[in-house]
Amino acid sequence: MNSLLNNDRPPLFCPGCSHEQVVRALDKSLQNLGLPGNKVAIVTDIGCSGLFDIFFNTHALHGLHGRALTYATGLKLACPSLTVVVIMGDGGLGIGGAHVLSSCRRNLDLNLLVLNNFNYGMTGGQCSATTPSKAVTSSGFLAELEPALDICTVAIGAGAGWVERIGAADKGLAGHIGQAISHTGFSLVEIRGVCPGRFTKRNKQTPREIEQEIDRMPKAPGLVSANSRPEYGEAYRSKAAGTKPAVPLVEIKPRFRAQITDKCGILLLGAAGQRVNTAAELLCLAALSAGLQVSQKSDYPITVLRGHSICEVICSPHPIGYTGIAKPDIVIALGAEGIARRKEVFVKLTAKTLIIAAKSVVVPPSAGMLLEIDFQEQKIPANQWALGCLAVLCNYHPLISTEMLDFAITECFADPQREVAKRLIERCLELDPLKAQPDPR
Repeated sequence: MNSLLNNDRPPLFCPGCSHEQVVRALDKSLQNLGLPGNKVAIVTDIGCSGLFDIFFNTHALHGLHGRALTYATGLKLACPSLTVVVIMGDGGLGIGGAHVLSSCRRNLDLNLLVLNNFNYGMTGGQCSATTPSKAVTSSGFLAELEPALDICTVAIGAGAGWVERIGAADKGLAGHIGQAISHTGFSLVEIRGVCPGRFTKRNKQTPREIEQEIDRMPKAPGLVSANSRPEYGEAYRSKAAGTKPAVPLVEIKPRFRAQITDKCGILLLGAAGQRVNTAAELLCLAALSAGLQVSQKSDYPITVLRGHSICEVICSPHPIGYTGIAKPDIVIALGAEGIARRKEVFVKLTAKTLIIAAKSVVVPPSAGMLLEIDFQEQKIPANQWALGCLAVLCNYHPLISTEMLDFAITECFADPQREVAKRLIERCLELDPLKAQPDPR
């Protein structure tokens, strides 16, 4: 089989750089395996090793520093027949260490070559995760403060099925790379080499000394029998084939006529447990049933069960370019927590703004039209207030109608929750907050 090297872009490294030996060895291993260029993808990131993808007539993907394995994972899962080779330096190894660990654990059939030359060679010779503590680098004393990472020992501990350590000058390098590629599952080969442009200018290091150091280190045998298990892609497809199909997306076709002609922003302010998010979803479904564009943006603390619960909903007959609301057209105020988080909004309200509020909360002064509902007097629990406000909204604003709200409830809930919600809507539709307002005279 012919070479896969790109004659138009021959390897170009510093004189004496071991990376060129790896280029030649990788090409030879791909030839020995009989892999054509259209069956191979080489994935790289930043650094001198990141040049590899342009040297081969194969598929290629060049990405961000440390992230090569993430792209490679997507490629392999999307195209299982591809042989995916990931080239990464010790810089990318340190920056993308979490992705390396995930790949070892996952056991997807990827082949990672870690080109370890003990420093960031492209950017100035700074220390990396694998720099020996006694080495001299442009980082000063920093290398002394952290022990060098033994990626092979880490990879074995993380579950990699094939782990090997070898010198770039080893005459058997091509064969070892080929064995790793032939392994079904994740393989990692650490290839140690010299960096004459940076590292060896300050540190005495030869290929022979690298081989001697490898002999003194913990063994990386190649096949790690203790980590033998099914390859991730095959296992995933097997499991997925036996699962129930995903529920198809529901298409909401317009069945009502929208009564608004411009964008309408609704701000729902409540507390945890008041089902503000559910009310916002119902509002969106109702608006969709009239052919309106909708967006929903929620804000609540990580604790979920305590604190504010806020939703910003936009309904519009036109495409929505920005989902934030600076000055809402409608405010639903149900909890002190949510009101406190958005108190600055109230000074921006105009006389056209409709405010529907629970009577038990204090609403900041504003120019908006305030409708107060005494849910406690009606013995309506707090977790139903938000839905009750949507019923009141039907009577006081053209955004949604009772028919649209009924449709949303039917789509969102199943019995008995659906019947409970519909009875609440019927009850709240009869409320007339204006009659309960004190005479301003």
